[in-house]
Amino acid sequence: MTDSKYMKEALKLARKAAALGEVPIGCVIEYQGRIIGRGYNRRKTDKNTLSHAELIAIRKASKAMGDWRLEECTMYVTLEPCQMCAGAIVQARIPTVVIGCMNPKAGCAGSILNILQVPQFNHQVEIVRGIMEEECSELLSSFFKELRERNRAEKLKLKVATEADEKADEEADEEADA
Repeated sequence: MTDSKYMKEALKLARKAAALGEVPIGCVIEYQGRIIGRGYNRRKTDKNTLSHAELIAIRKASKAMGDWRLEECTMYVTLEPCQMCAGAIVQARIPTVVIGCMNPKAGCAGSILNILQVPQFNHQVEIVRGIMEEECSELLSSFFKELRERNRAEKLKLKVATEADEKADEEADEEADA
């Protein structure tokens, strides 16, 4: 029940990202029953590779705690972390990460790699998977479906405009030759 409560908050943030045209990923960090860090994907908005939901939430949680160590916190994230975020999670000493849905193309909490549980590191993370998985997955699927449709429509508009320009050029050439 608690995991769902915090994942719902992460999903709200993911929807904020989607409203900005960002990949809809949201993250919250909980400490002693309250959220101390929130983040959502802002790479396009900030024009910054580092503007991932998890990194934003870690920065805010660290500020709230007054420490870079987040040793008694739990992270809730709608999509499995990438390699950069997984490394930051290990570095922040977050003990538990709760993941909505997995990312078979870039996930580093078990899909491609499992950076969170490398035994050679001085910190390993407990992973809880599949919390509100359907909702998290559906949000991402809908976003990418709409993005593909928008891209197809833009390509079609460009093709039509290009063909119209070419036809106008041909007609102008014919008039000039006449």
